[in-house]
Amino acid sequence: MKKIGFLSFGHWTPSPQSKTRSASDALLQSIDLAVAAEELGADGAYFRVHHFARQLASPFPLLAAVGAKTRRIEIGTAVIDMRYENPLYMAEDAGAADLIAGGRLQLGISRGSPEQVIDGWRHFGYSPPEGESDADMGRRHAEVLLELLRGQGFAQPNPRPMFANPPGLLRLEPYSEGLRDRIWWGAGSNATATWAAKLGMNLQSSTLKDDETGEPFHVQQAAQIRTFRAAWKEIGRGREPRVSVSRSIFPLIDDRDHAYFGRDGQEEDQIGFIDQKTRAIFGRGYAAEPDRLIEELRKDEAIAESDTLLLTIPNQLGVAYCAHVIEAILKQVAPALGWR
Repeated sequence: MKKIGFLSFGHWTPSPQSKTRSASDALLQSIDLAVAAEELGADGAYFRVHHFARQLASPFPLLAAVGAKTRRIEIGTAVIDMRYENPLYMAEDAGAADLIAGGRLQLGISRGSPEQVIDGWRHFGYSPPEGESDADMGRRHAEVLLELLRGQGFAQPNPRPMFANPPGLLRLEPYSEGLRDRIWWGAGSNATATWAAKLGMNLQSSTLKDDETGEPFHVQQAAQIRTFRAAWKEIGRGREPRVSVSRSIFPLIDDRDHAYFGRDGQEEDQIGFIDQKTRAIFGRGYAAEPDRLIEELRKDEAIAESDTLLLTIPNQLGVAYCAHVIEAILKQVAPALGWR
């Protein structure tokens, strides 16, 4: 394990129990938490994207703001649903955010997961043509984005432009060199992990994947990572790919930790269906005193296979508490496991 960051879903609710009661709270606290995480020595600030929900939805203004307020920490998404995206507009937004951040953007994308509304991408003006599924459409949008991020000209210039053009076909601007190698694919199956490797994307594997063998989640996820790395090696790309996994990990240190996350018994994987045909396995969370937590995490095969760990944080408990959780892991758990 080389890098440890946090992943926020950006929830807000007007409930009096919540410390994040509005969209403004969620956005501004996300920036504050990224600054705090950088000061604590964390390596990444990542944000989930969900539409039609009281969560973070439009990531690029937030990513640009975090980039302007920090200097070292990686800034990313996990993940952007490509069924909703115009790849050309996205390439411009991503290029701008990456330049503001000085080349620290790590952009996680995927074909998406079940959303709050039925076929929400249709409201955004996208619909798969006959013979193509919405998942196919999301992957097609991703392929277009990857091609655009190569920075090659493709648009015929106007012979009488408003401003002087460089010679040849024109590309989208602003262009951020190197961003193409910092695109990650959120893979839900072994097959899509292989597809991501063939396209030269890094791998994001979260706490949910297709239940393909009936084995424990971390075992299946570790196999998915090995499948990805094997496909990458077979292609023979010139750089090493990166792989992240997401986990809910809570060291129980003080009364707040026990009140929020102390529970009887040990959490286990859960089985469910993300659509009518796809049986999925949801990985367990971890909450225990540091010594016990360390022993449990040693057994997680997928963490051992990855190079980046994203800690899913309970953002409605406030910036100070989330920073406390991150600090506890960095100081009381990570060293004993040899992370970083």
